[in-house]
Amino acid sequence: MSQTPTADELRNGLVDEILSRRSLPAEVERVMRRVPRDAFLPGLELEKAYTDQAVTIKENPDGPLALSCASVPSIVAMMLAQLDAQPGDNVLEVGAGTGYNAALLAELVGAGRVTTVDIDSDVALHARTTLNTAGYSRVKVIERDGLLSAWENAPYDRIIATVGVWDIPVTWWNQLADGGRLVLPLRWRGQTRSVALTRRGNSLVSDGVELCGFVPIIGQSGERTEPLNTDSTIRVHYDEDQDVDVDALTDTLADASLHEVLSDCRVGGEEPFDGVWLRATASDDRVCRLEVTPEALEKGLVRRPAIPVRSPALVEGDSLAYMTVHREGADLERPFQLGAAGYGTNGKALAHDLIAHIEAWSADRAAVPRLTVTPTADAAGGLSGHMIGKPESRLTLTY
Repeated sequence: MSQTPTADELRNGLVDEILSRRSLPAEVERVMRRVPRDAFLPGLELEKAYTDQAVTIKENPDGPLALSCASVPSIVAMMLAQLDAQPGDNVLEVGAGTGYNAALLAELVGAGRVTTVDIDSDVALHARTTLNTAGYSRVKVIERDGLLSAWENAPYDRIIATVGVWDIPVTWWNQLADGGRLVLPLRWRGQTRSVALTRRGNSLVSDGVELCGFVPIIGQSGERTEPLNTDSTIRVHYDEDQDVDVDALTDTLADASLHEVLSDCRVGGEEPFDGVWLRATASDDRVCRLEVTPEALEKGLVRRPAIPVRSPALVEGDSLAYMTVHREGADLERPFQLGAAGYGTNGKALAHDLIAHIEAWSADRAAVPRLTVTPTADAAGGLSGHMIGKPESRLTLTY
């Protein structure tokens, strides 16, 4: 008769699983093995508390995305590694969630200070309650709009956001010490990347960019989502600074102008190719995200995108092209070939432009851009690379 595993065994098993896929700093591994995630998810089955999955703690009555959730543990560990919090640090967390991440931070900084803020009163109360119960009463929990930060305990050596951020608010700049680190799920051109940034005067400079997904922070409205058909089963996601004419695009995917082209790029079954998206945003302001629902796929409304819910696309006027994946040839190591499907008047040219992005990525698949962020209020000066402007910050990407 098999014995039911204990919380300690399950927790260590989860950490071992994470370590089988990525390396972690010794201190991050230590705190992941020490802090009981189940204590921050009361009522959840023990086994579910130690699976590498997100857990919703508050549903959103107005939309499909949860208002708050416990993040995927492997993403938590990855972001803590990026943050590099040290003993004695003063840390701000934006997005209290369950309180689990704040407890991990408290273990990392030791005698330092951890402040966590959340705009939702229920979430803040949950975090306060679980932190107290688990023995982390020294963590300061504040119910507040995270975009305002927490001036009471500033300046901070480290700031970490556990919600998707579209623009970096000036308040965070003002409260991050020079030389301090900011880690956040930054959103641009329809994608979200966990970016690790170090403040150097009036610049934030990246040394790490990782794919992730997070619930968007409340209060930022620079992203747009519009349907491309009457059933709203095909949608385009784009930023407010992009020239996207949704009226011109309506029903473009339903016309007979499909143009398909394959690249010379092949990938393995477990090989990620999200770097195509990242590479394209470093030179092309037409990059958006295409979302195709299962209903649209079942009806055969479009040729299947590479990843139906989030495929990179190029949009221009009444035309668009998106990435596709085809199983072609007898290459067992890399059986899949990346391609593009173009629709509309200029769909053929857009498809070939997307192929150029795919092949640029394929030439150096491990390359990661340097992201430099400066306040929009500062005069631009001397930065080379592709700039994306937002109300409070300016992103410059360079390969």
